Amino acid sequence: MQKAFINVFNNVLGSVREPLLVLDNSHKVVGANPSFYKNFCVTQENTEGALIYDLGNGQWNIPKLRELLEEVLPQNCVFNDFEVEHSFENIGPKIMHLNARKINLKSIDAQLILLAIEDVTEREHYKRNLEEIVEARTSELALARQAAEKEKETAETALLEIQKLKKQLEGEKAYLTEEIKLEHNHENIIGKSDALKYVLYKVEQIAATHTTVLVLGETGTGKELVARAVHHSSPRRKRALVKINCAALPANLIENELFGHEKGAFTGSSARQLGRFEIANGATLFLDEIGELPLELQGKLLRVIQDGEFERLGSPHTIKVDARIIAATNRNLEQEVKKGNFREDLWYRLNVFPITMPPLRDRIEDIPLLVAFYVKKIARRLGKDTPIVPKLMMDTFLNYDWPGNVRELENILERAVIISSGPKLRMVDDFNKPLASLGNTHKIKESKTLEQVEHDHIVQVLEQTNWKVSGKNSATQILGLNRSTLRARMRKLDIIKP
Repeated sequence: MQKAFINVFNNVLGSVREPLLVLDNSHKVVGANPSFYKNFCVTQENTEGALIYDLGNGQWNIPKLRELLEEVLPQNCVFNDFEVEHSFENIGPKIMHLNARKINLKSIDAQLILLAIEDVTEREHYKRNLEEIVEARTSELALARQAAEKEKETAETALLEIQKLKKQLEGEKAYLTEEIKLEHNHENIIGKSDALKYVLYKVEQIAATHTTVLVLGETGTGKELVARAVHHSSPRRKRALVKINCAALPANLIENELFGHEKGAFTGSSARQLGRFEIANGATLFLDEIGELPLELQGKLLRVIQDGEFERLGSPHTIKVDARIIAATNRNLEQEVKKGNFREDLWYRLNVFPITMPPLRDRIEDIPLLVAFYVKKIARRLGKDTPIVPKLMMDTFLNYDWPGNVRELENILERAVIISSGPKLRMVDDFNKPLASLGNTHKIKESKTLEQVEHDHIVQVLEQTNWKVSGKNSATQILGLNRSTLRARMRKLDIIKP
């Protein structure tokens, strides 16, 4: 019966391309198909009847093969895809899947083992190479993902910076839109006096630095022009000079203007608003009339000057800014410190580099240049021919004390140009009254304080306009002040309409 099986094996399975072996119970080779001999380069004479482990001079003594035949198969009638990896001397390394099946021959009470061998070397190598490729590709993708996440993070950071700059520019645009509605002297400082040359020399000294500047001087001397000269000569000149008048607003509004607020910070705050410090980030902030800043806000201002940090109203987040500070005042801050109206530490922080703008009475030689400049400017604005300034009028200008300084000169010249219809400049009537007693007024005013002079001058203008504060031909127009600034000065100097 075994011989009959072998005949069937040879006749039927001989054409199968997969290597096949038939083993007896002792694992000797009963037979093999031609594919086995061909693939493993062995002969039939050296194979049939030999113990499978002895084939090829013992090359088939493979531990995994022994495990299959002696341990696995006795427990199972069939076992498929048992992987064996081995290197043969004549054919090299092979990866084989072994499929074993027990065949019982009841007629002779014998048992055979059919062993099919599938060569999966190329497939497994491809699979393993593919795994290595996938692993390498996975590593590449992981690195690419990390790089992409880093680029995303960089892009998000850049986007946040762009949004921050956009908000700052929007705030600056809104600020400048309001600024151009106001009337300013943007021209260069006019004059040739030694006092003015010394001011310009100090401007050149300090402009290129980031040092805080304190501009001192009487009302109307042109302190803002000095601030603009410092800014326009500095590395920050490509950005706008941001300005706030500390006397023009009440304390709660000044804080909002300086530091801004979040949406919902107080009743009516329907949107976030940037403060002047944020708008001036990277630029220059001009704090005009700093002596009028309420005491409760001076500490917050000191912190920004010292640390460059503040919080918007309604926000717990600290904002860092780089804004150069230029402050101006017509007050004696040292005296204000002694009176307890101004913080001593803030005074020291502001008084790093003081520049004093001289009053017009101390730069008489500049008056002809200023008169010629303003007459031409005002006439051009009003659409008139530039009138000639008579010598008598010029002499009058040179002998006048000018308590309102350059601002008073400009306002008087504007009124004169308005009423002048001929080729010569005519003096406005209300200017003759103080000129009638010039000899005495100079001595009287020398004994007055700066506040008294300012008080008397404002009262004189208000009386001249019948106490009309704002509008056409009003005190604000003559004095060259904003309505809120004039009212703040009136409160400060205790000026009340009789």
